[in-house]
Amino acid sequence: MKWRQRKVTVRYGQFEFVKLNTKKIDLRDTYALILTLGWPGFSGLVCAIYLLVNLVFATLYLLEPHAIAEMRPGSFFDAFFFSVETLATVGYGHFFPQTLYGHVVAMLEIVVGMFGLAVITGLIFVRFSRPTARIQFSKVAVISPFEGVPNLMVRVANLRHQAMVEPEFRMVMLHSTITAEGEEMRRFRNLKLDFDHLIAFPTVLTVRHQIDETSPLFGMTPKDLQEHDVRIFASIVGVDTVIVAPVQSFGVYNYEEIQWNRRFAEIYEINSENVWTVDYGRIDETEEFPGPQDLAIEREDRVLSQNTNLKES
Repeated sequence: MKWRQRKVTVRYGQFEFVKLNTKKIDLRDTYALILTLGWPGFSGLVCAIYLLVNLVFATLYLLEPHAIAEMRPGSFFDAFFFSVETLATVGYGHFFPQTLYGHVVAMLEIVVGMFGLAVITGLIFVRFSRPTARIQFSKVAVISPFEGVPNLMVRVANLRHQAMVEPEFRMVMLHSTITAEGEEMRRFRNLKLDFDHLIAFPTVLTVRHQIDETSPLFGMTPKDLQEHDVRIFASIVGVDTVIVAPVQSFGVYNYEEIQWNRRFAEIYEINSENVWTVDYGRIDETEEFPGPQDLAIEREDRVLSQNTNLKES
């Protein structure tokens, strides 16, 4: 007899993996499992446990007819609401334990309530205090010349209004390859960056990988990227100065999301008050890489614009 195959789906960015023949729920990892639940699932779990505990103790109170004074014999609702009041350590003075059995059950319920309140409070605190990064990666990556050499570029934006400190950047390429034994496998290759560490990250910057002779992307064409099913992983790890804790975020780009001979639109400008402005609404905007003549004209226009702003200020 064949057992039903157990499947667990795991998502990582745009990737989706299906784990076979593994446990979906491991009680030894209950803490991590609860923290991975969304707020609706977490709230539903807490309410279900609360209801279950009260049902159990209400049943225990009913096992002895006169354990609780003034409770109607056999009244499940009286026993249930007495359990709710006992679990919350709220006494209204109408019902109270009058036998040793009733006192013992009430004492056990109070102890369970204290432990339960401590656990739930801790879980809620962890969920609220868990550090998260407010980082936006551009929807696409681009490949175009920079300093005369083709570069793979990804734009990263800090969406918080405080600078992240000590950010570290990484970029990894995943691609299919054939080994010397003729087997197909997926291989990870680190991509060297123009810079991989900064002191502070206040707004928006472009992370660049130079495609020279040492680059795994050297000599590849858009068709090659498709044939090798190339994926680019970009990540950032830094310290959030508000919560003073490390945060991490990442972006994933497949070969279809890598645009050739295009560059990111300029979003930095100096206004009339000689202050740098950053247009967050154009983070994902790209434009065709201009020819040599267009570049010269563009450079002249930029210099003229800067000089005009300086004169006005």
